[in-house]
Amino acid sequence: MDIVTRLEAVRDRTLKYFELSDEQLARNYGPGKWPVRFILHHLADAETVLYDRIRRIISEPRQVLWAFDQESWAMSLDYSRMPLDLSRRIYDSVRAGVIHQARLHYESKGHLEFVHSETGIRTLKAEFDKVAAHNEHHLEQIALALQGS
Repeated sequence: MDIVTRLEAVRDRTLKYFELSDEQLARNYGPGKWPVRFILHHLADAETVLYDRIRRIISEPRQVLWAFDQESWAMSLDYSRMPLDLSRRIYDSVRAGVIHQARLHYESKGHLEFVHSETGIRTLKAEFDKVAAHNEHHLEQIALALQGS
């Protein structure tokens, strides 16, 4: 599956989860783990961070790009009070931007490098792949949380 098809497929699966009931959104996949609602907010925030990285790599390759502390974002941005529809719209809009950039640059500029503050040298292609893999990972967590509903 090519990257654009993969990004679109995972987007379509993710958007359906924003329509869950409050009871389903409150479920988590294990003790001390985020509820589905928090995972969805996190996906919107992570999408913005990863999209920013992608644009920076394309525009200014070889710079250091910093990791973000997802726990701090969840608490400081108060995911418990954040409107879920707002995160859905952010996620959907930013994913459209990621897909657009993937169509233009995945193959032609995928070799461009950047330095991730925690994992070292990586490529643009790897960052696009990470967007999809990160999203898929969290969909697995949501599916676990919803088992038996």
